[in-house]
This record gives sequence, structure tokens and C-alpha cells, in this order.
Amino acid sequence: MKNKSLVQLISIDCYSATPKYLQIANSIMEIIGRGELEKDEILPSINELSFESDISRDTAEKGYKYLKKIGILDSVPGKGYFVKSTATPSQLKIFLLVNKINAHKKIIYDSLVSSLGERVMIDFYVYNNDYNYFKKLVQTNSHDYSHYVIIPHFMEGGEKAHEIINATIPAEKLIIVDKPIAGVKGQYGAVYQNFKMDIYKALEEALPRLSQYHTIKIIFPKDSHHPKEIVEGLRLFCQQYSFEMQVIPTILNEPIGEGEVYISITENDLIGLVEKLLPTSLKVGKDVGIISYNETPLKKIILEGITTISADFELMGQKTAQLIQENLKEQIYVPFYLKLRASL
Repeated sequence: MKNKSLVQLISIDCYSATPKYLQIANSIMEIIGRGELEKDEILPSINELSFESDISRDTAEKGYKYLKKIGILDSVPGKGYFVKSTATPSQLKIFLLVNKINAHKKIIYDSLVSSLGERVMIDFYVYNNDYNYFKKLVQTNSHDYSHYVIIPHFMEGGEKAHEIINATIPAEKLIIVDKPIAGVKGQYGAVYQNFKMDIYKALEEALPRLSQYHTIKIIFPKDSHHPKEIVEGLRLFCQQYSFEMQVIPTILNEPIGEGEVYISITENDLIGLVEKLLPTSLKVGKDVGIISYNETPLKKIILEGITTISADFELMGQKTAQLIQENLKEQIYVPFYLKLRASL
């Protein structure tokens, strides 16, 4: 094969969150696997690959070095890289589609990668809670993958997500993570939370401390992609245990009163809440309570510790990897856990 033809076969997707050097490595292994690149064939030089593919020289070199590290390529000074072995490792190729990048999605990703091992090929895309972009990514990537892992959260239009999934992704290759999607057909894998009952049970566990307060306010932005089942679960809890309840879209203009507990869904609202409380004489954990959604290391420190309710995101990544490795079609429930700290 001539070097120019090989460069043209190497696929680099600028919209993918997968590092470009891994995209290069994955493409070359696919080319070898198809028999289009044979043992001892010379690859394009690093400079040629960099120029023809419009990537940095460091990226091209990193891709080659990765393949050398796993025994696919070797190099000779003055001659460049060549195919050392056509016995490419049997690889899973995964299409991973997440709604957005944050600390918790990173935990899921890191746990998934760690559990699967580095030789698994993962094409990583982010659709920013936009259903139309989600639809485009699914339609243009619905081929050549052993598994499709989807984390579904949308600002709007998400009620149609099952239609595009049913039309384009084989159920036996599908794994839905974090939030169930109603209407998906066939037997598929899932690792999910039950947002309504999880918040109910977490608050029930915190009931001895909550009993010193009379009102629970949840800060739930109007444009939030977070599941509405969170509010439903809180409402059920407040009805059961006789708490006043309010849903407020922002903390900015909200008066803070004694005997109130605030549940913050987003990090920005938690910061706003703390900023409003600091100049007052109200004592956090006595006069006012704070509960924050999703555990992060800083919440162990802020105000001597913020109480959190959170899913075990590391476990979610591990369970997703298990479904992939064992080719299972199970629905695995991952419950919330409560971390009681001084803020409640």
C-alpha cells in the first residue's frame, strides 16, 4: 500500500472527545485487521501523517508510539515505523455518548476505561443536552461498534429519544446509563438510577436531622436537564413526613429563613447559597440546613462539610464495563447514598 493511500484511510473525527492519537492508533489497527496493511509495510513518516491529516507532529508521533508500545508497530532509525505484527488484539469498539462533561461523567468514564483496560477502543462524543445534536451523532455513527453506551439527559425533545435509538441501534448492542429511556424496544443493558425513590430514601435516612426544620426548598432551575423525578420524590417525602416544600428556580432573590433546608442541584446554586448565608447570623446545620446533589471532594471541606446525596458513579462505570465484557442484557439499579455532614 502506498503511504498516501494509507493516510487517506486513517479516520480522525474532530467532533469526537477521543484523543486524536488514539483515533490514529485505532484506525491503523482497523486497517491492519481488514488486511489492507501487511506485515513489514512501512507507514507514512510522522511529518507526512501530520501534514496530510492536519494534526500536530506530536499527536502523530504519539499515535505511532502507542502502537509500538502494544507491539503492533516497530521502528528503525532512518527508515521510520513499520508493521511488526498483524495480530491486532481482539478489541471491543465502543460508541460512548454523554450529555455533558462534568466531574461525575468523568468518574463514570475513568471507571469504565479502568475496568475495560486500555486496549478497548472508545469513541467519545458529547451532545450538550441537545436532542437534535444527539440525533445527528447517533445517526452518523450507527455502524461498526460492538456496543453503544448512552447517557440520556436533554433540555427538550428527549421524549423522542427512543425513536431514534430503536431505528438505528441494535438492542443487543445498547447500554443505557444513568437515566432510563421509556419506549426503547428489545433486550438491552442498563445501569440506572431511580431518581424519584432515591431522593425519597436518602431524605428518609436523614430524617433524624431534618426533624429540626419545617421547610425544604429545592433549587431547581427552569432550564435544568436534571430529571423532574427528583422533585416528585421530594414532594412525596414532604407529604409523608409533613414538611412544607417549595421549588425555587434560583437562589439569587430567595429570602433565607430560619428552619429551612435547601437542596442544591447544581454547583453554581450551591455557591450562590453559601455566598448568601455567609453575611447572615444564621448558623448552618442549626438554623439553616444544606443538602447538595452529587458528592465531590470539596464538599467535605466547605462550611465544615456539606451533606450530600449522590449516586455511586464509580460503581456505575464498573457495572457498565461488566455488561460490556460479559455481553449481558441486564438492568442494573445503582442506588443513591447519603453523606451526613455538619451542614444538616
